[in-house]
Amino acid sequence: MNLGKDLTPEGWHAGGCASTRMRRSAAFGRSTRRLAGIGKRLLFKLAGYALLTGWPGIAVAEDLPIRSVQNIFTPKSGPAETLFWLSVLVLSICAVIFLVVAGLLTYAVIHYRRRGPADDEAEPPQVYGGAAIELAWTVMPILIVVVLVLVTARTIGEITRPQPGGNSNEELRIIGHRFWWEVRYPKHNVVTANEIHVPVDSRDQPALTEITLESADVAHGFWVPELNGKTWAVPNYRNTMWIKPFLRAIYLGNCTVLCGDQHANMLIRVFVQDRKDYDQWLADQQKPPVADPAVAQGLKEFVANSCGTCHTIATTAANGVFGPDLTHFMSRTTLGAGVAANNEENLRSWLEDPQVLKPGCLMPDMKLNDTQVDEILAYLRTLK
Repeated sequence: MNLGKDLTPEGWHAGGCASTRMRRSAAFGRSTRRLAGIGKRLLFKLAGYALLTGWPGIAVAEDLPIRSVQNIFTPKSGPAETLFWLSVLVLSICAVIFLVVAGLLTYAVIHYRRRGPADDEAEPPQVYGGAAIELAWTVMPILIVVVLVLVTARTIGEITRPQPGGNSNEELRIIGHRFWWEVRYPKHNVVTANEIHVPVDSRDQPALTEITLESADVAHGFWVPELNGKTWAVPNYRNTMWIKPFLRAIYLGNCTVLCGDQHANMLIRVFVQDRKDYDQWLADQQKPPVADPAVAQGLKEFVANSCGTCHTIATTAANGVFGPDLTHFMSRTTLGAGVAANNEENLRSWLEDPQVLKPGCLMPDMKLNDTQVDEILAYLRTLK
């Protein structure tokens, strides 16, 4: 919204140089436009936060509840449970150490407090040596450190190596980009972005998902607290992890390594579904995009304006590799790696200028006119 476009020199009070009034009017218009832009960005930020945390009024896919609080103390996956019990052990040992030290300090403060003027002249008894005390403050800390190292090493081994599951295991390849996540399903020849779908683990249908993490540019960190611990995505190296979620829900996560301007908005959404729903989602993703003649001009504009040099849409001339795959773009609930709901209003804003929703993102403003925006928008809305 341009709050200053109707302010003309004629609207100012009489007196003074006309050119001065015009300069003041222009400066005021620029200031109000800048404030309007800041306000708009703030509103989009609040909308993105609402989407992330599951505020009322934000539509989500299917009937999955959103786990809106990222909490390591509510594990909903095998590796997360292992990390939870390790954290309980570490916190318990630290609590005991704190109580012992605080108790001894309290005892010393009370027992050896100043008892009168005579204490200022008397020298306290000097103690030299003491095998019991020296053994206590050397052997016990060493034993504690050894126990924590052994338990931590075992835990790292358990959460790094997936449990055997044979061909029933799902495989994901997740690649971090500035500032979004590329998600590939090698077994099913499916490529998507930012929103990850996995099957829920149950007694009747065990499900384990193995994940390979990579980076296309700088170091990123992949973390969904209720499913597993933090894992780095490093250029020219592959890290692995696995999840075995046992509760249907949408789990939230984010990049944990400062990777640039939009690090905080490099968000993750993991959809844990029943096997039937998951298989249906895979089948839908494997289908070619809808070819609707009514929006053919939108596809032409998409390719002609170089959108296809960064994005891929299957069965079309768009075969870029730098941006998210858009073959089934409208099957996603969010855009911009989770910064806004995937609806017509936000998508229009994104096409007009991506920097409004996500300042610092690597998608440039293509300077599309209103007609081009309408045509491309209508086409993208068909990619379900």
